Amino acid sequence: MWLITAISSAFLFGLAGWWMKVSQMRGGSTRTLLLGLYASGTLGFGVHAALEGTIGVLGNPKVWIAGIIIGAGSAWGNALFMKALHFGPASLTSPLTNMNIILVIALATWWYREPLSAYEAVGITFLLLAVVFIAHKRKEPLTITEKRWFLLVGVAIVMFALRNGGLKVTEELGMPSAPILFIAYALSLGWFLIPSKTKAEKAAQRTGLRLGIIAGLFSYGGLQLYAVALATGQANLAAPIFATNSLVVAAGAIVFYKEKLTGLQWTAFACTLAGLIIIRL
Repeated sequence: MWLITAISSAFLFGLAGWWMKVSQMRGGSTRTLLLGLYASGTLGFGVHAALEGTIGVLGNPKVWIAGIIIGAGSAWGNALFMKALHFGPASLTSPLTNMNIILVIALATWWYREPLSAYEAVGITFLLLAVVFIAHKRKEPLTITEKRWFLLVGVAIVMFALRNGGLKVTEELGMPSAPILFIAYALSLGWFLIPSKTKAEKAAQRTGLRLGIIAGLFSYGGLQLYAVALATGQANLAAPIFATNSLVVAAGAIVFYKEKLTGLQWTAFACTLAGLIIIRL
């Protein structure tokens, strides 16, 4: 059951990324996109916490500390990732930042002593290869001339690990995920409510906000299911499965925007399928 939950978490979180891509293709404002995403995500986690009866733990300072750390990992990780794209190719930036999953696997395997068989290790390897291959783009130069790129990518890896691994830590501490993610998204929402010096056209702002709200609902669903997968299964398996969410964006680009993938990107889909089958064995 946890395997289905983990796959569903990757699919839903991937749909959040897909709607972000749609906004980009339609000229939507990035700022209002993220504003809408964190607004609907905050609402989703808040309603979830209220319905399951965990909203009361918001009075616990430890929950706020966890929410602040995970929220910082999410918001700053995304901000650093976008900044790194200005100084280096996406074909390197995206797979390297996704390698934060290795830190989560190490945390679960060596710190929390989660078992890992040879078959599962092979399956994880296939999933990590899929994450690397899916970002490959034709004719994109791979030369890094800006030293700032290395720092940005390095810190982004740590930030994303705080988000993805932080949920494992809080689960082990017996903290409910919904109120923690509510705090994380609410703080990120507050960040994007700060007025920006640059103003986008109203049409772009509306497009970004509308599609951001949709993306936020899928982001809520994906992260909440990821937290459930961590609680009911193994983090060293759930985390690499969750990392394959970018394949949903690639699949949508093929179907709706007729984008042609490279041989390596098709290999990424094959690696994902092989990895999931091997893990299930």
